[in-house]
Amino acid sequence: MEGDHIKIWEWLTPLSWLYGIGVGIRNALFDCGILRSEAFDVPVISVGNITVGGTGKTPHTEYLIRLLCKRYQVAILSRGYKRKSKGYILATGDMSEKVIGDEPWQMKHKYPCIHMAVDKDRRNGIRRLSSQETEPPVDVIILDDAYQHRYVSPGVNILLMDYHRLICFDKLLPAGRLREPQSNKRRADIVVVTKCPLSITPMEQRGIERSLALYPWQKLFFSYFRYGNLYPLFDKSKEEISIESLGNGERSVMLLMGIASPMQMEYDIRKYTDFIPLHFSDHHIFSAKDMELIEDTFRKLSAKERIVITTEKDSPRLMRCKLSDEVASAIYVLPVEVDFMNGKAEDFNQIITGYVQKNSRNSTLLKGKNADKA
Repeated sequence: MEGDHIKIWEWLTPLSWLYGIGVGIRNALFDCGILRSEAFDVPVISVGNITVGGTGKTPHTEYLIRLLCKRYQVAILSRGYKRKSKGYILATGDMSEKVIGDEPWQMKHKYPCIHMAVDKDRRNGIRRLSSQETEPPVDVIILDDAYQHRYVSPGVNILLMDYHRLICFDKLLPAGRLREPQSNKRRADIVVVTKCPLSITPMEQRGIERSLALYPWQKLFFSYFRYGNLYPLFDKSKEEISIESLGNGERSVMLLMGIASPMQMEYDIRKYTDFIPLHFSDHHIFSAKDMELIEDTFRKLSAKERIVITTEKDSPRLMRCKLSDEVASAIYVLPVEVDFMNGKAEDFNQIITGYVQKNSRNSTLLKGKNADKA
C-alpha cells in the first residue's frame, strides 16, 4: 500500500524544523520577487520531485522524449549528477558517463536524435541550447530534476512522487526525505504518482487524491512500470530474454542494482522468479572490492544457466568494470518504460503537446491556474 516504505526518524525532527525555516525563507524570496525566476520563449517542461531518492524521473523524461521527438527537436537539460566535468556540455555519442553523468548518457544513447546537455546553471543551459550555436534548432527543452531550481520558470511543471512514499505522509529532511514542505506541491501543474502496482483500485486512487488535496488547476495521474525484453550488456551474440520466461525455472538470477528506490522493481521481478539481490547506493561507482562481491555472489547461483539482471542506469558504469568473462557474458539489462493507468495517457499527452504546439510558456494549463488563483 502507499506509504509502506516511509521511515521517519522522529528524534531528528528539531533539525527538520531548522531545515524547513531555511527552505521557507528561500521560497519566500522567490514568491515575493526578491529572487527572480526567468521565463524563456522556447517551451520548457520541468520534471522533478521534492523528495530525496528515485521517483522514476528518467523513465518519465524518456516518455516525454518518445511523445515529442517525432514532431519536434527535443533537448534535455540535466545537471549531470556525479559527473567529473564542469560547466555547460552538449553531449556527443562518444562521451562517457564520467563526462555527462550516467542518466544523461543513457538517454543520449537510447535517443541519439535529441540534444543532451548538462549544466548546473539551468538558465545558462537553456540560453545555450536555444541559441544559434545549437543545430538543428531546439523546439522544446525538458529539464531533468529541476523542481527546486526556481531560477527557471517552466511552462509546465511536472511533480513526481513515489506511490510507496507519498509526500503527504513524509517529513522534511533529515527526519524524513522531503527536500521542501509538501505544501509546495502547489507549484506543480501536473502531479504523477509513480511506481503504482497494477493492483491499485479506483477507491485507493481516490483516497490518494483526497490525501494530496491538490488545487483545481492541477492534474493528477497514476503511472506504472512496464518492462521490455532483457538484452545482453556485453555479449551481443546472445538473444534477448523475455521477463516472462524467467519463470520456467531454468535460470537462477542475481539482481544487481545501484538505484535509489529498487523496491517496486524487486516486487515486479519476484512475480516471475526468485533472485539474489545485490544493492548499491544510487549512482554508485563500482570499485575493485565491489567487483569481487559481484563475482562471489554470482558463484552462489545454483541453476545451470546463471544470469545477472541490472538496470539501464547501472549499465554504463558496469561497462567499465573488469569482470570475468563468465560474469560479463551473463549480465542482462532490463529496460523500463512508464505508462499511465485508467487510460489517461492520451489526456497527459494532450496537455504536453498542446503546450508545445503553442510554442509559448503561457499554456492553457497555466492560464487556468492563474485564473483560479485570481
